[in-house]
Amino acid sequence: MTSATLAARLRAPSGPLFFPVTAYGPDGSVDLDVYREHVRRGVEAGAAAVFACCGTGEFHALTPEEFQECVRAAVDETAGRVPVIAGAGYGTALAVRYARLAEEAGADGLLAMPPYLVVAGQEGLLRHYRELAAATSLDTVVYQRDNAVFTPGTVAGLARTDGIIGLKDGVGDLDLMQRIVSAVREEAPGDFLYFNGLPTAELTMPAYRGIGITLYSSAVFCFAPEIALAFHRALNSGDDATAQRLVDGFYRPFVELRAQGRGYAVSLVKAGVRLRGLDVGEVRPPLHEPAGDHVKRLAELIERGHVLAEEGR
Repeated sequence: MTSATLAARLRAPSGPLFFPVTAYGPDGSVDLDVYREHVRRGVEAGAAAVFACCGTGEFHALTPEEFQECVRAAVDETAGRVPVIAGAGYGTALAVRYARLAEEAGADGLLAMPPYLVVAGQEGLLRHYRELAAATSLDTVVYQRDNAVFTPGTVAGLARTDGIIGLKDGVGDLDLMQRIVSAVREEAPGDFLYFNGLPTAELTMPAYRGIGITLYSSAVFCFAPEIALAFHRALNSGDDATAQRLVDGFYRPFVELRAQGRGYAVSLVKAGVRLRGLDVGEVRPPLHEPAGDHVKRLAELIERGHVLAEEGR
């Protein structure tokens, strides 16, 4: 185990941030053995952190008991080599419950999902995340998306809150993000972290880097770590030719394929993991499986992505 803070461990990652899918068996129950294998493969492939039971991991579909079992399994498999950040969401009371379950399971931090259903005002959102951050000793990254979109002033308030170390952006409004970065820099100076959290963040990372945001989640790492690592290396070494080749030949077509179905940000990724030989099962409802021709197209894209990644070596 390392004594470094979670923020320090995340600030300059050696590889992509890994958001594993949750594995289910033929009867639909969580398959912890396969989940462990999935996490283990990701860490061995070069993941810099494991974000367990978050969006790609179908947090919404897990019972509290299943959630804690998966977080504990991720903690066991990483064995302190990389930090484990667990999802936490719903209303404040349930979010606090999930946070405490994650803490008991040994997680290093939390990714705070949007509150369930309601569209709250900025004052209520700030109170919600402050109560969540105060409920455990775990550092928290707040996820901006859907019904939790913040003003620059609210993010500055989050940055001044003990235990809140960063913001993950799933909206993609660069004007808003520039204003957020500027406001936090002036009103809450420090080492607040920002993450590009769009469903296929690699596509927009050149733009995010332009406003100083260098961290990002990688769903592609779940099923094609070689491609994700090649892009990560290119982006961080200034190899624009390789980064652009992967964007043009793999990431843009993948995003266009992902847009063919609702929920494909999860189900298409899970199909990709199965294509690579690990049977993680299907998604739970209300998500649905991708169409057969879309899975075939995904297989072709993965093959093409590997060729493009090798060209840059």
